Amino acid sequence: MFSLVSLKLLSIIFFLLNVFLFCRRGSNLSLLLDVNTLGVETVCSVSTPKEVWLQLLHTSSRPLTHTLLQEAAIDTNTLNVEYQIPPNFVNAADLDVPGHMMKDRYKTILPNPESRVILRNPDDEPGPDRYINANYIRGYKGAPRAYIATQGPMVHTVGDFWDMVWQERSSIIVMVTRLKENNEVRRHKCCFPTRRIGRFLIKVKDSREKDGFTVTDMEIQLHSECRHVRHYWFTSWPDHHIPQCIAPYLRLVEEVETYISAPASSPGPIIIHCSAGIGRTGCFIASTIGCQQLRETGQADVLETVCQLRLDRWVFSSLFPLQSVFNMQLHV
Repeated sequence: MFSLVSLKLLSIIFFLLNVFLFCRRGSNLSLLLDVNTLGVETVCSVSTPKEVWLQLLHTSSRPLTHTLLQEAAIDTNTLNVEYQIPPNFVNAADLDVPGHMMKDRYKTILPNPESRVILRNPDDEPGPDRYINANYIRGYKGAPRAYIATQGPMVHTVGDFWDMVWQERSSIIVMVTRLKENNEVRRHKCCFPTRRIGRFLIKVKDSREKDGFTVTDMEIQLHSECRHVRHYWFTSWPDHHIPQCIAPYLRLVEEVETYISAPASSPGPIIIHCSAGIGRTGCFIASTIGCQQLRETGQADVLETVCQLRLDRWVFSSLFPLQSVFNMQLHV
């Protein structure tokens, strides 16, 4: 059973997933394709002058009421016209970080230099700051550093991942990928069971299965200081597709929103990752922002939200020729 508010949120999430599919197909602004670089992620170059598409990303807006969201969600022609959004692709030459390629899961999926997370050296040790493929993402009403979008941790970057969790005082991690997809490890198993990772001792305090996702409460300890971290793991979202059932996804979005507003929650950014940290990660953040807009104003500006995300990180960027979207069935 869903409340009226839940049904409205379902509409916006359904619409966002349609946008997600279209953006993975690409737009007519993405004219030059490089299909040989990655086995799973197709990359495009943009021939439009940078000043033009940056202006578009900064100014595009189209607020939609609940009714208009429902109409737009099934109008693929509108999506094809309205969401031809420049990808804000990051070239390797723009990222002046020696040796960063060793820590990038995909060599063409790089963090935007202007918003990337920089890991400070622990305990004021001398030496240069450290690199992680992650970006700060603005939230509802442009709230700074509301989220961090990052790639899935690898064996040799999982220590950096937990350094970031500690440095940013994050208390929520949302994982929207399976451990292994298409015979490729997409995320190193970094928190189960209790173990020492880098400087930290990670203890699993509790884990419980819910419909479509798993919630795990952990304690991260450095020296004598302990902090609580809650880990959400959504397993029903395969790469290059969308969830077959929208209800568990809605419950995940609502539960994360409820938990972050609790008094005991840390003020640090919510950390979200999938495999590359651009597709499913971007859709989760956009869904959360859109739901907040709809609750408070009765409208959701999905176009503005996606543009804001692309200014912060190159999200919704892969091209994949999906032919249809899933059918949503609700029993009220």
